Amino acid sequence: MKKPERILAEKLLQISAIKLQPQNPFVWASGWNSPIYNDNRRILSYPDIRNFVKVEFARVILEHFPDVEAIASVATGAIAIGAIVADTLGLPYVYVRATPKDHGLENLIEGNLKPGKKVVVIEDLVSTGGSALKTVEILRNYGTEVVGMACLFNYQFPMAIKRFHEMNVDLVSLCDYTDMLDVAVKTNYISPSEAAAIKEWREDPAAWMPEIKE
Repeated sequence: MKKPERILAEKLLQISAIKLQPQNPFVWASGWNSPIYNDNRRILSYPDIRNFVKVEFARVILEHFPDVEAIASVATGAIAIGAIVADTLGLPYVYVRATPKDHGLENLIEGNLKPGKKVVVIEDLVSTGGSALKTVEILRNYGTEVVGMACLFNYQFPMAIKRFHEMNVDLVSLCDYTDMLDVAVKTNYISPSEAAAIKEWREDPAAWMPEIKE
């Protein structure tokens, strides 16, 4: 029987929520060349996959963080999935902005969240961990207890693992880089040589360049 993380990896590859192009890399906002690009918002257009993801988020949250009292998500990528997961769990929901609105109440936290609540943060994608951990910091400063975080996909970068450890945040992932790459090879989505190039990228993503073949 396939594990849920491998089932999800197959689904994300099938609908191009994860794209792998080691010979024609993408450029991230950070300036990194990357053979991988995630567009997890695509799952919202596929009801069967959307429901699968919703149920898996609910399952891992109840399994790892059973004392959760509210769900918060990172704006903007995780807003939609966070809302449907909170609805599934029957819990209050808010989302957290990186910066305050420049008008009105200038909120960082959108919704009604009471200080002291035990909160699980939902993120769609964890790469370096910067935006996710900024959300944790905002929630802690507000007076809530962040009991953990759940993400859809995790690149498992050493820098992110170190940051989460330093901020004492327990992170669980529905799918990660290791499972995704293994599934991509076994389903012939990419070749073993392409997988090797993607592994090299993760060792030093800031300096990685695609191999130019004559």
